[in-house]
Amino acid sequence: MSARIEEPTTPPETPALRDEDRSLIEALRETLGGETLPVQPCADEIATVWVPANAAREALRFLKHRSRPRFPMLYDLTAIDERSRSRRDGQPEADFTVLYHLMALEPLREIRIKVALKGDAPTVPTITGLWPTASWYEREVWDLFGIRFDGHPNLRRLIMPPTWEGHPLRKDHPARATEMGRYSLSEQRHIDEEEALRFKPEDWGMERQSDESDFMFLNIGPQHPGTHGVIRLVLQLDGEEIIDVVPEIGFHHRGAEKMGERQSWHTYIPYTDRVDYLSGVVNNLPYLLAVEKLAGIEVPDRAKIIRVMLCELFRISNHLVWYGTYAQDVGQMSPVFYMFNDRERLLGIIEAICGARMHPNWFRIGGVAADLPDGWDRLVRDFLDYFPPKLREYDGMVMGNGILKARTRGIGAFNTEEAVEWGVTGPALRATGLAWDLRKERPYGGYDQFEFDVPVAHKGDCYDRAVVRVEEMRQSLRIIRQCLENMPSGPYKADHSLTTPPIKDRTMLDIETLITHFLNVSWGPVIPAGEATGCVEGTKGLYSYHVISEKSTIPYRVRIRSSSFPHMQIIPFISRGHTVPDLLAIIGATDFVLADVDR
Repeated sequence: MSARIEEPTTPPETPALRDEDRSLIEALRETLGGETLPVQPCADEIATVWVPANAAREALRFLKHRSRPRFPMLYDLTAIDERSRSRRDGQPEADFTVLYHLMALEPLREIRIKVALKGDAPTVPTITGLWPTASWYEREVWDLFGIRFDGHPNLRRLIMPPTWEGHPLRKDHPARATEMGRYSLSEQRHIDEEEALRFKPEDWGMERQSDESDFMFLNIGPQHPGTHGVIRLVLQLDGEEIIDVVPEIGFHHRGAEKMGERQSWHTYIPYTDRVDYLSGVVNNLPYLLAVEKLAGIEVPDRAKIIRVMLCELFRISNHLVWYGTYAQDVGQMSPVFYMFNDRERLLGIIEAICGARMHPNWFRIGGVAADLPDGWDRLVRDFLDYFPPKLREYDGMVMGNGILKARTRGIGAFNTEEAVEWGVTGPALRATGLAWDLRKERPYGGYDQFEFDVPVAHKGDCYDRAVVRVEEMRQSLRIIRQCLENMPSGPYKADHSLTTPPIKDRTMLDIETLITHFLNVSWGPVIPAGEATGCVEGTKGLYSYHVISEKSTIPYRVRIRSSSFPHMQIIPFISRGHTVPDLLAIIGATDFVLADVDR
């Protein structure tokens, strides 16, 4: 029987459905009993299929366990408020959409499943029985959109305070404080807020060991040097042994996705810098890759290589912060001072090129903000000569230290299958023995032009996660040296009308071009309608932006999929049975940033 796959009429530039995706969707259709499955074309060429809400769980179960290929990783789960959309282009009618982004690693394949929901209080079945990592993603969607997941074991707010009114990522929720009424704290509200802070273990999903036992708790944070930021970890203990850990996140939430709905495509770039605040321009790149896919912009070679060089410099910068604080977490006081000194040298290069250090806001739609300054090559070459001997020195000081080995070997281990189940990527995944790096599997932004190795370890514990990150710094040095020695000539920004800032040639020749230039500078470019995901191998794992354009000067939806979010969620799983000092080693080896968790 022929497939009944609906493909809406689309503009010529929209990629066609690939044969392998067509076969996969036909198999999915047959599994669902012959359901008609609308297919949505997207600029990033990822197959996007709409399934009915009552068939969503079965569709996802098929894709995880029985399809060819199987999709073992739930990469992302989010939602879209469709009620203000003006351009649906043949998509099913919906007030809200739940989006599941699945990934197969070997070989790399992706598929999106979308579920259309109607009404102001929509529901969809939970998939926590399929993927443990779905628990936080579904809680986040409930918290920010008000979509209920039937059967979820603990559907409560995750990011917003328990007393928060409304769901912030709904379009009718205020985006600015000036749109909200004056704050007042009555006596009753004060009492209610205080009561909401009372710790009730049952509300957190904790259980008694027996009828005769009671809870024994230890709070770590929200203010604690071992948590690397503002987070609260509630431990249930039997003596020193950890029975359970419950992270409380949200203290660092700033509404980065909500802000994307009120900034222009260009003015949102500085906000991306602040998400993983240790990775600088690495934050800019996935957002810009998504926007450039929508706009059909081809970035020139020189701009690509400049971007790669800056990203790898920031990878080293991030890893140096992790390296020093990781050693400090397990009792070594000296390394952090040496490594921060090296990071200062590196940030000096960043500042010389970009004009800023931690948050350079230097990548642009279509390229970078400016060409490399005179003398950049000398600064980079000096660092490439200086840093390798320092890494060898740290090998003996930190990685060869007997106390650090005793504190981290065999601690917080997980295998490849468990990592994939929880959505773990990056160095933590490679520490389980899987040599998987997006820069190799699907080279983006010019990485196909570079030679480098993918470091791996095999035990998946805290020590092996450190081994991988240390070797990654050496591989980043290899990439940077290739940038230095093979930097192409040419423009640093694409010759395209939607680049930012727009090209100024001929602005003074006629009024039409002058007005167009003025509007592109003041309002920003009008990006063509569509959806796209930009994904990169970030400093901590896979990092992506999913953007939706309504052919406007601002995004309709900006979704940030951070690597720190699933990595934080796996901490309870790998901490049970260990001790409190072990937990601090696990936290240090995880290498998360809380602004990246909370966004």
